[in-house]
Amino acid sequence: MLKKIILFGLLNIGFMVQGQNNEVATLGGGCFWCIEAVFEQLDGVTKVVSGYSGGFVSNPTYEAVCNGTTGHAEVVQITFEPSVITYKELLTVFFSVHDPTTMNRQGADVGTQYRSVIFYHSSEQQKEARDLINQLSRETIFNSSIVTQLLPFTEFYKAEAYHQDYYKLNQNQRYCQLVISPKMDKFRKEFEAKLKK
Repeated sequence: MLKKIILFGLLNIGFMVQGQNNEVATLGGGCFWCIEAVFEQLDGVTKVVSGYSGGFVSNPTYEAVCNGTTGHAEVVQITFEPSVITYKELLTVFFSVHDPTTMNRQGADVGTQYRSVIFYHSSEQQKEARDLINQLSRETIFNSSIVTQLLPFTEFYKAEAYHQDYYKLNQNQRYCQLVISPKMDKFRKEFEAKLKK
């Protein structure tokens, strides 16, 4: 499992981007409802959009992605202010709120669309992600090897409207209560200092 102290330490040595107001990160870590809910809470994050990346079909639908016929992963595209929250800090949260050691699976959600993946937008993001994965592996933060894919960003397709802000709008839904709410409670406790006021 995660070693909280080391992860908190990583938050204090994030990578700062000079001369930029906003940057974009694209991350997949299971159901995008879960990941979207987390990143929307972080100070410095200005926008989070659920969608699909990494496939070979244009304009995929949710049904096609769920059938595993498009090659896409469910992802969130995050717009953030690196002067407030760094890319490395985002990745630290990312590795804290999903299991990067299970191939094509997060809990009961199984399939390639639920794979752990980082789509980097620049060589700097690639290096930051690779360095962090290597560091987490060296320090045996997880009991098993990290299987997170590190791939160049190509395309992002916004998911259907009903997927956007899903947790915020559907907190009484059974999946939200059983899966997302416990994850959110743990996340808020661990990253309280990084949350929007």
